[in-house]
Amino acid sequence: MSNKLKKQFPDDFLWGGALAANQIEGAAQEDGKGLTTADALPDGVFGDVSFIPRENYLKKEAIDFYHRYKEDIKLFGELGFNVLRISIAWARIFPNGDETEPNEKGLQYYDDLLDEMKKYNIEPLITLSHYEMPLTLAEKYGGWSNRKVIDFFEHYARVVFERYKNKVKYWITFNEINMILHAPFNGGGIQGKPEEIDKSVLYQSIHHQFVASSLAVKIGHKIMPEAKIGCMIAGTPVYPLTPKPADMIETMQKERETLFFADVHVRGKYPNYMKRYFKENDIHIEITDKDKGILENTVDFISFSYYMSSCATADAELHEQSKGNIMSIIKNPYLKESEWGWPVDPEGLRLILNQLYDRYQLPLFIVENGLGAKDELITDETGHPTVIDDYRINYLNDHLLQVKEAVADGVEVMGYTAWGPIDIVSNSTGEIRKRYGFIYVDRNDNCEGTFERYKKKSFNWYKDVIRTNGENLV
Repeated sequence: MSNKLKKQFPDDFLWGGALAANQIEGAAQEDGKGLTTADALPDGVFGDVSFIPRENYLKKEAIDFYHRYKEDIKLFGELGFNVLRISIAWARIFPNGDETEPNEKGLQYYDDLLDEMKKYNIEPLITLSHYEMPLTLAEKYGGWSNRKVIDFFEHYARVVFERYKNKVKYWITFNEINMILHAPFNGGGIQGKPEEIDKSVLYQSIHHQFVASSLAVKIGHKIMPEAKIGCMIAGTPVYPLTPKPADMIETMQKERETLFFADVHVRGKYPNYMKRYFKENDIHIEITDKDKGILENTVDFISFSYYMSSCATADAELHEQSKGNIMSIIKNPYLKESEWGWPVDPEGLRLILNQLYDRYQLPLFIVENGLGAKDELITDETGHPTVIDDYRINYLNDHLLQVKEAVADGVEVMGYTAWGPIDIVSNSTGEIRKRYGFIYVDRNDNCEGTFERYKKKSFNWYKDVIRTNGENLV
């Protein structure tokens, strides 16, 4: 096959960045906002419903986006973003989650934020639930293990759809919905580690999220007929560690742990392989006829995060572990790793784009991809503080070249939002020294700093990527 084909991104490709309210906003209890499960995770992904706010914890103020969003949106406008993925903090709208009337100050905040984005022609892509829910719903109801939470989510979704129907056309229901398997409190407000939770309880919680997600699709399409509403999974392609048939079967099983979540969202029903899994593992969940009807409200697109690939083997003695995005994975001997031990695999992004498109023939949206690193703020020759982050430029360049390859393969890719375009508080470790942004924020893990913003070297590089629609990638 010739490699002379000119590979390019579509003219209407959406370029931007991705953020989560709980990792940027701060103002944890300001203007009527309630505490969330994300507040109860000050040091990582395993939390406690009995959380009492400390004097200082990073997410309490995060990077103060709540008060500084105009400054940050201006910088994103300078980068040339035509899309910005953000999330709504559910507890800003319903502080406890089970109220009848929403908090007007919370609704107005997002009105103001969306208006600011419009000034710079930045299209919002909104996630309804990005690793947070009102803490009261976890404490009082047991999080997503309780069917009542579906009704609370439906009410929340309806309120925000009605409020922002003329301002937002791209929506995502749940962030990395499959991660509830690996971090149940982080993903579903369910107390305990995965191995401590009865699998019937865990999969019932997942089912409740499926129903809530499908209800949001149904309601959203009714309120906003032109809107596009998608699901979102943590995408991790899996390679067999060896060509042994047993490793190939193990790879298939591992892939299905992720694909199951997309299968239900796209096909509107449970796949047969999960019915076998439930039966063999004595997992019993309640799926009503009404639930089955609701699940038929399928998504318009599939969005996913991509940070790494994994390996699979049936040989327990070969299970050498690498660190992963929340979950641990089997080490690939052919890949280098980031400072946090995450395997770096640009080709894996092309692979999963093709895999998902072959399986579903739906538009795909890469809504998270980036490199966490310990950046060093220096003073450049002009006297300006900056970060020389060539490692980040190289990482993103290599991944975006693989997106270009996937587009040339015929995959329908809607857009790419880098995670995160400005330094944020890490979800998996609760620290800020693990930096992703094109913009440095003067803040450290001891909750010290001025909150000043400084452009890194990657800022102008990504600006040029967007300006040239990826033609400058090498």
